[in-house]
Amino acid sequence: MRKEGTSAAVSGNPAGKLPLLFETKLLVATLLAVSLVIAIWNFQPYYDNLLSSTTGGRSSTTSSTETTTTLPLPAEKLSTSKPADPNKRIFTSYGNAASLFVQMGAYRGGLRTFAIVGLASKPIHVYGHPWFECEWISNNPSSSSSSSLKAKAYKMLPDWGLGRIYTVVVVNCTFSVNPNEDNSGGKLIMYAYYGESPEKYEKIVALEEKPGSYNESNFKPPYKYEYLYCGSSLYGDLSASRIREWIAYHAWFFGPRSHFVFHDAGGVRPEVRAVLEPWVRAGRATIQDIRDQTEFDGYYYNQFLVVNDCLHRYRHAANWTFYFDVDEYIYLLDGNTLESVLAEFEDYTQFTIEQNSMSSKLCLNDSTNDQDYSRQWGFEKLVFRDSRTGIERDRKYAIQAKNAFSTGVHISDNVTGKTLHKTEMKIRYYHYHGSITVPGDPCREFLPVSARKKGTTWYYYDDKLGPFVYDDNMKKLAHRVKLLEEKTIGAVHV
Repeated sequence: MRKEGTSAAVSGNPAGKLPLLFETKLLVATLLAVSLVIAIWNFQPYYDNLLSSTTGGRSSTTSSTETTTTLPLPAEKLSTSKPADPNKRIFTSYGNAASLFVQMGAYRGGLRTFAIVGLASKPIHVYGHPWFECEWISNNPSSSSSSSLKAKAYKMLPDWGLGRIYTVVVVNCTFSVNPNEDNSGGKLIMYAYYGESPEKYEKIVALEEKPGSYNESNFKPPYKYEYLYCGSSLYGDLSASRIREWIAYHAWFFGPRSHFVFHDAGGVRPEVRAVLEPWVRAGRATIQDIRDQTEFDGYYYNQFLVVNDCLHRYRHAANWTFYFDVDEYIYLLDGNTLESVLAEFEDYTQFTIEQNSMSSKLCLNDSTNDQDYSRQWGFEKLVFRDSRTGIERDRKYAIQAKNAFSTGVHISDNVTGKTLHKTEMKIRYYHYHGSITVPGDPCREFLPVSARKKGTTWYYYDDKLGPFVYDDNMKKLAHRVKLLEEKTIGAVHV
């Protein structure tokens, strides 16, 4: 049989074993070679990625070396080592939180006192214990007084807890003597500490006085102005017409020895600036650009910061400083003059002013009897006053700034001296809420002419039925105001 014969031939012929052994080794070698090729082929993407990463890393390193100045700093980490305990958690921080202190201004307040006004991280002041210290470093080390004087600082948080990420901080530094008594100049240094420990702090050069710049007479009367207006932050789409009317009225009301300080937080658009600039050129107004405040999230465009900076910047510039808004008009009741009223209030550090709340859209339909109706100003047309009683309305105020250490929007809590509230028979203010952002004519609803003599008119206002009475006190003053405007800055076209 074939099977048996083949088997006998193989076993019986030694020379026939060599070709068979050679063929077997060749087959194994071929299989190994094929396996090696397949393995190399499968690993090729890994080597490509590895080579690419290595090349990319070298390229990145080279690029980093060449552009070091333009790359951001690496993030700081609280811990970078791998913990041995798997239950040990790592906290990695990126970026920056709120600043310890953001300075807006620093001012000398008198012979021995200084004020530093700024913002600070609200959580630090609410939950922590930051504190401040002041030091004066003289330019004259051989001065009769010490070349370095230190004073304990007193901090005030005047925004009534309304701050958001940032709260307002006013730091008062009072030295035992005048630190610049020889008028050689020097620097006011403020040390801001993060907590109770004195180990961690920031050193801030808050103010510098040049040699010969100190003048004691700047802090004593007579002051440059009788009256100063410190305005809150101006923002939004303000009506240029209403701003024009407001400053003209109060320039007339306060007289020639008054000055107005506005703070532009984005609301002084070109049209608004156009109506304010003539008053700036006439020396009656100043516009402070505070648009950068938007980087620091505080209450209402940081208005508490603004009013405190204005308080200390102009602390000895006027006898009285007034705080109210650009939709509010100060008014004296019959028979009173501003001079006589303030002479009566002279023994008080501050007094508050009661509000007459006016409708900002109700007007009298008498255009048929008035040929110049379209040319009338806003406060000539808005003649209906909300006559509800028993309502607590916001009050505004005036203050003798020399007696105040910090201030607020409606009143100051940090003053020396008395506060007067019973002033409604002498002085009030008309409030046209919402009218300042209405473009064009403010009238949106008209009442019949009969409403002038009717007494109380009931009208739905803000979805509520309320009583209104005709009040033309402001309207009667318009002619005198317009004459003053034309005499002071010439014809105005808005």
